[in-house]
Amino acid sequence: MSHVTYKIVQHDGGWAYTVDGVFSESFASHAAALAAARRAAEEQRTPGRTELIEYETADGKWHTETASGADRPDTDVEDSA
Repeated sequence: MSHVTYKIVQHDGGWAYTVDGVFSESFASHAAALAAARRAAEEQRTPGRTELIEYETADGKWHTETASGADRPDTDVEDSA
């Protein structure tokens, strides 16, 4: 199982959360960024439907796979404040 950490950081004159170096939108307060990160982390753990997905790779080949709706990551929120 994979693991995803949401980190609360100061960003762009306000607060945001990051995941793997990607920033969320900015929030006016630390509390708002923390609440948004907690919601996002919870939603990411929520199981979905198992579905077939199709995608094209860089070499132009198409692939079909079954994406399990139960294959959800473990998540947490890291707050340094």
